[in-house]
Parts: sequence; structure tokens; C-alpha cells
Amino acid sequence: MASEKICSILLFSAVILLLRDAPSVLAGDIVHDDDSTPKKPGCANQFVLVKVQTWVNGVEDAEFVGVGARFGRAIVSKEKNARHTRLILSDPRDCCSPPKNKLVGDVIMVDRGNCTFTRKANTAQNANASAILIINNQKELYKMVCDPDETDLNIHIPAVMLPLDAGTRLEKMLTSTSSVSVQLYSPRRPSVDIAEVFLWMMAVLTILCASYWSAWTARESAIEQDKLLKDASDEIPNTKYASVNGVVNMNVKAAVLFVVFASCFLFMLYKLMSSWFIEVLVVLFCIGGIEGLQTCLVALLSRWFKHAGEAYIKVPFLGSISYLTLAVSPFCTTFAVLWAVYRNNSFAWICQDILGIALIITVLQIVHVPNLKVGTVLIGCAFIYDIFWVFVSKKFFKESVMIVVARGDRSGEDGIPMLLKFPRIFDPWGGYSIIGFGDILLPGMLVAFSLRYDWLANKSLRGGYFLWAMCAYGFGLLITYVALNLMDGHGQPALLYIVPFTLGTLMTLGQKRGDLKGLWTSGEPQKPCPHLRLQHSGELSLE
Repeated sequence: MASEKICSILLFSAVILLLRDAPSVLAGDIVHDDDSTPKKPGCANQFVLVKVQTWVNGVEDAEFVGVGARFGRAIVSKEKNARHTRLILSDPRDCCSPPKNKLVGDVIMVDRGNCTFTRKANTAQNANASAILIINNQKELYKMVCDPDETDLNIHIPAVMLPLDAGTRLEKMLTSTSSVSVQLYSPRRPSVDIAEVFLWMMAVLTILCASYWSAWTARESAIEQDKLLKDASDEIPNTKYASVNGVVNMNVKAAVLFVVFASCFLFMLYKLMSSWFIEVLVVLFCIGGIEGLQTCLVALLSRWFKHAGEAYIKVPFLGSISYLTLAVSPFCTTFAVLWAVYRNNSFAWICQDILGIALIITVLQIVHVPNLKVGTVLIGCAFIYDIFWVFVSKKFFKESVMIVVARGDRSGEDGIPMLLKFPRIFDPWGGYSIIGFGDILLPGMLVAFSLRYDWLANKSLRGGYFLWAMCAYGFGLLITYVALNLMDGHGQPALLYIVPFTLGTLMTLGQKRGDLKGLWTSGEPQKPCPHLRLQHSGELSLE
């Protein structure tokens, strides 16, 4: 049973490495790419999301989200300054020629196609419309820009594009009721997102808990092997604490293959992204979450129910399982299944975060970086992986593969489940801020290694490496959020900032204190030679 659990955790940890996106944003955001579209006088607006609130026969109804055009009048940001205006359907529908409808400051709804966006807007403006809603022919939002050779850009009414499904609902409202009015406004996001503060705290506390659990286990193993060394007379046991059951040490080859496998899986996910593939990932997440939550609960409860944790029973197909594991398994399974069923509800993010944190802690407990060399190769490769799939992939695929996968743009879902998320409570647009598991897991392996080294070397908190590695990780993640806000929501690869701070801090301190060689090679303090034996005569001899 233990070996099966280790295999499943290792497989899942390789899968979640692909989720390397930085803390980003979901639910209603558009990908800003202002520099790639032409700007000129009369066509220089920033792309903004626009709320389209509807009223049917004077009663407030559905709200839709569109995107403002590069051209036209800027849309007001405050709801109280936005007027309620009657909505009419254009005739002809494309609005490429003057509409037959008589407009008196109304908002006109038109279909995309047959002529340029600016021609539609000019036609609507000349017909005395106060704004134009252009319905896309797809479910996605499209950024409306000006052609490079256009000169007729004297447009003074707002232009907003809505997705196809919103247009279908609005058309149904217009054909089935006597009066439909709309209100257009684009509220600004707060400069500081409180959700990012909570995500930062969750990431730091997760690594903190996992590091202490890992170091405590390593120290207990070291103490136990020291006892074996004193008692053994014929056989010398292996002195590496990480060789105990339940812990797997990563080597350089595994670290490289880990990242290569993640790249292949990410590319496959990008190509096969669909609703059914998201369902597969949901199942995988549930399996990993059950294992992680079960491991954490058993470790926690075994302090109060020690006998139940040490007594085992044989279960068909599963082997020997402790009574405590048997007791918590139904709860963990039910918890994960309920999340999967209700994962689209507003409260589901809490369950997702609990499962995710438990899984990350369990992986950090099982998979160890044995020395700084392996840790450097691992997060160094992940650093390159991050930059390539977030930035460089745009050159080959015309879009950021990492961000497309994390957002679930082609799946019809809210994105992949292997993320910690927190609702943007004070953001008028709602949605979630997110952070990928890998941005916690991989640096966490290095931070946990530093605490194991400190405890085995009996170093104080300030005189060791863990405190400074932990601070470096927290500061690197903080810089990531600052960059995310400064760059107007562009997805940021967190390891771009975390790796230099965390790895640079450990190497600099190690070099300054003279411990770098030991950290790089053995990864643990020097110990007396295990071949030194006490002979029956009481004399010391070296075998």
C-alpha cells in the first residue's frame, strides 16, 4: 500500500509541474495585447471590459460582459454616471448601410461582418445612435481595431463587442418584449487585490508546514539510524536518512526528466484541450487530493490515536492498511467527490484549496531534494520551462501556451483544477486570482531541503539557511504579484522572480559560510565515519 501511494503521488507531482503559470486572473478577463494593434489619432483607446446591464420592461434583468473598441468615445467607469438607454435591433442587421429604424439617442445592436467595425460605428453615429453593440459570430470576445489605412475615424459614440451567446439572449429579449434598455459602464479594478494577499499567505504557509513536517521526519529517521549504528555489530546500515520507507530522493537525471515530461504533457494538454480532457484532469486531481488529504489527516490524528495508526488490517486489493487510514478514507473520498460534483459553485474554491494544499504538503513530504546540486538542476530547468511556455511559445503558436491551458480557453470550462484560487472579493468584475501548484511545489522542495539541513546540522534559526530561504521565496512571490499588477494583468511566470531570490540566497549564504561544498554534494552535515567500531576490548579501531 505504501509503495502504491508513493507511485501515485510521484505520478501526480509530475503532472502538476506543468501548471507553472504565475498568479494570474480568471473569469471575465481578456488578454491585453495593446502594442500589437495599430494606434492612431481617433483610434487609441485601451481595451477595457464593459458591463452591459439590461432592463426588460423596467425590471432589471441579465448582465453581459463585452470589450470596448480601440475607437470611439471612452466608456464611463462609474455606474451612477451611465444612462439607461433604449436598445433596438438594427435593420439591416449588419449596419453597413443606413438603418431603416428611426433612432433617437438609442443603443443599436448589430451583427459582425460584411464591412469594417469603424464603418458600422460611423453608420450608427450618423443615424443618431448613442452607442453601438456589435455581436461577434463566436462565443469569444474579439478586440475591435482600426485598419492601418483608415482615415475616417471621427467616431464619438462608444463601441462594444459582445459574444455570440449574449447577442442571442438580447435578440430574444427584443423580439419577445416591448421595451429593453441597457446601461454601459466599465468599472475600474482596485489597485491592490486582497485575493493576492491571501494567495501569498497560503503559498508561504503551505511551504512552512511542509518543511517542518519533512525536517521532523528526517530528524526522527536520523536519530533512529544513530541508534542502529550504536547497536549494530555485523551490518552497517545506510546512513542516508532519506532512504527510509516512504521517502524518495530525486537525482539529477530525474530532475531533468521531470521537466521534460511536464513539457510534453503541457503541449498535449494544449492540443487536446476540451471539456472531456478537463474532466480527466478533475478525476486525477480528486485521486491526488484524496491521497494528500488522507496522508495529512492520518499524520495529524496519529498523535491522538497512536494505537489505531500502528494497528493494521489486510484489505483485498489494497494490502495492509492501518485502522486510522481506513477510518479517514471515506471522509477524504466523500470530500473530493463532493468538490467534483459542485466544483462550479461559488464555495467550491475552498474545497479545491484544501485538497490542493494537502496534496502539495504530501508531495513535499515524500519527494526530497537530497542536495543543492539536484535542487539547482530541478528549479533551473523549471525556470527555463516557465519562460519558454509563457513568453517564447507566443512566437511559435501566436499565443502563450501556458496561459491558454491555465485559463481553459478552449475547454468551455473555468480552467484546470490544479490551482490554488481565491475570489477577488472587492473587484467589481469578480473572478479569481490563481497560483499554479508548481510555483509552490518546486521552490518548496528547495526550502524544505534547507530546513532538513539546518536541523541535522543543529543550526540556529538565524544561523541556518531555512529562515533566509523562506524569506527569499516570500519576497520573490511578492515581486511576482507586483509585476503582475504593473503589467496590467499579463500572465507572469512566478519562477522568473522566485528562482533568483531563493537559489541565489542559498548559494550566497553557503559560499559566505563555507558550507557550499557540503550543500552542493552531500546535502547534509559531515558525520563520524560509520565504520568506526567499538571492539570487545574497549579499544577503538577502524574497519
